[in-house]
Amino acid sequence: MFSGKVALVTGGSSGLGEATALKFAELGAKVVIAARRVEQSAQVVQEITAMGGEAHFVPADVSRAADVEHMVKTAVEKFGRLDCAVNNAGIVGPRFTPVADVTEAEWDKVMGVNLRGVWLCMKHEIPALLASGGGAIVNVASIYGLKPGDIGHAPYATSKHAVVGLTTSAAADYGQMNIRVNAVAPGFTRSEMVDPNRPGAADIYKKLAARHSGMNRLGEAEETANAIVWLCSESASFVNGTVLPVDGGGATRLY
Repeated sequence: MFSGKVALVTGGSSGLGEATALKFAELGAKVVIAARRVEQSAQVVQEITAMGGEAHFVPADVSRAADVEHMVKTAVEKFGRLDCAVNNAGIVGPRFTPVADVTEAEWDKVMGVNLRGVWLCMKHEIPALLASGGGAIVNVASIYGLKPGDIGHAPYATSKHAVVGLTTSAAADYGQMNIRVNAVAPGFTRSEMVDPNRPGAADIYKKLAARHSGMNRLGEAEETANAIVWLCSESASFVNGTVLPVDGGGATRLY
């Protein structure tokens, strides 16, 4: 499906990013993994290599413009082109914290990674995609980009709402230039951020799954990765400016 294609995945060292990088490699793409954590990223590269694929790691903090510029430049220099970009890197920030109790530093840190980071990535990815004749971008938003944050994490929810607006605006800007820009909005999905095995976490995630998933369970990283890869594929060739929830469906029934 992606033979001869090059995919860039930010936040590719674990969780959803790792699952997406592995899925791209499984389907024939050459994969560039960008993340801050060196050891974990190297393990993902090794796993892709062991399955017969090609991968390269670029250390990057997506909130830093110089890092992002270097990341995209390295991807093109290493593999000659860029066809798909998945902007997944993100942080949670404060939780169980009312809006007025969020500090300026906490707010700025979340916006720096989750919003500025996505914008910086697209700013440098889009010229590379245009040089390759077009391609696809998938931004990772959240169900909290489509509904109010209910666990006291206003900076995160705000940043993900903004990612939705950024995605649909970029789709309008570049749709006629053979670049499709979409987003996924995952529900609660098992990862380092969402780990029900942490002490005391099982009950809260059970409640959140019941509240936010019609299937009444947590998602698996591979399930969202499958949606991301589909959005990047030719099977989604007329899908642009879409925000695709991957959350098990609504949970609003009253019985």
